[in-house]
Amino acid sequence: MKSFTRGFLFGVVATAGAVIGSVLSFKKQIVDPIEDQENKIEDNRKKALRKSRSAHNG
Repeated sequence: MKSFTRGFLFGVVATAGAVIGSVLSFKKQIVDPIEDQENKIEDNRKKALRKSRSAHNG
C-alpha cells in the first residue's frame, strides 16, 4: 500500500507539472506575441497622432 501511495502522489505531481508546463508554453507561444503586436500598433498610433498634430501647427 505504501508504494501505491508514493506512486499515486508522484503521478499527481507529474501530471500537475505537465499541465503547468503546457499552459506556460501556450502563453509564451500564443499570448505574448499577440500582446507585443498590440503594443506595437498602439505605439504607432500614438506616433502618427503626434505627427499629425505637429504638421498642422503652422
